[in-house]
Amino acid sequence: MTQPDDKGRGIIGFAEKLLALLDEGRFTATYKYAVLIGLMDLCMENSLESGLAPESVTTRQLAEKVIEIYWPQTSFFNPDSSPSILLQNTNGQAEIVSSIATFRTKHAPDLSTPLAQARAAARPAFERLVNRIEWKLIQMPLPRVQRFETTEDRFVYEIGWTEDVQREEVLKYQRGERGHFDNQIRFKPGVGEYLLQLNGLLRPLIHRKWAAMVSRLNKLHDAQLEDFLFGVDRTSTTRIRGGIWELQQERCFYCSTRIREPHSAELDHFIPWSRYPDNGIENLVVADKTCNGYKRDFLAAGEHVLRWSTRFSPSSREAISLKTIAEPIGWERHPDRTWSAARVIYLRLQTDYKLWHFQREFVSADLERIRTAFHFAE
Repeated sequence: MTQPDDKGRGIIGFAEKLLALLDEGRFTATYKYAVLIGLMDLCMENSLESGLAPESVTTRQLAEKVIEIYWPQTSFFNPDSSPSILLQNTNGQAEIVSSIATFRTKHAPDLSTPLAQARAAARPAFERLVNRIEWKLIQMPLPRVQRFETTEDRFVYEIGWTEDVQREEVLKYQRGERGHFDNQIRFKPGVGEYLLQLNGLLRPLIHRKWAAMVSRLNKLHDAQLEDFLFGVDRTSTTRIRGGIWELQQERCFYCSTRIREPHSAELDHFIPWSRYPDNGIENLVVADKTCNGYKRDFLAAGEHVLRWSTRFSPSSREAISLKTIAEPIGWERHPDRTWSAARVIYLRLQTDYKLWHFQREFVSADLERIRTAFHFAE
């Protein structure tokens, strides 16, 4: 896989500059964190077949991703005592958070409703929400994210507008009319690749800084917040567990042990949530309690990857069954995104990387088997 020519020196310099940007505390809302996490996720979801990062993403893609990131955060914190939506701005609630919360109040009043279900049930209203969030990102955080004090340093991406962008130009673009607005967010040379390589380090760091800011704004302890803001999706999985259990012929995905009842099965995120938060059905497998307890946030070994990869062939029994399970209940499903993120993670592994195999057993990454799973050829 081809990497940027200056990856050694370049990635270190990039990381140092990004850390300095995150430490610069003059921003008043959590948008900067959401934009950076969103860009990392979009690089994973839109990778090329070789696993390399895309050269650009769009403001529309980022708006949908930011809604996805903030969606669980617009649930009530401490619902049993003093239910409230956490503040994410020093001057009242952040506008993006308020817009998402308003949409939920009108179209998904049950706060356990997954985003995919709410989006499907209120498509026109959701598109209007995306338009509002996209405009807010264009107007404010995107032109400011790369600013140190009063100095701008466009070391992450280039955009074709400034803070003076006119709403009417953006509205024309959103209506599909001809205009001058360019919605591309173009990564600086090598940056998309850097974001992919640094994902495992940057994501938890950004999460901690985000939680610390929300803690200060709401006068709460950090320990109470990080899991609420970024932990595994709190949506009940009861509706899909039985279907996946049947698809796996009532057996653990990892060790093939018989699981006698669906309520005894545990749902595991094959690509760990800590590496890429994905509640799409293709990323969910049923495991017995022992395997799920040992696997935790580790990456699974090549033989598991090879077996898991069969569900991404559209005509396979697994793919058809997963679609049949997900669609009637509006469960989240985006196999292309899930596959792209997994490809990005696995095709960057070195032969000495240890992958979880069974219980306490770890094995070196079998790159040949992994490349076979992802249909990758040098």
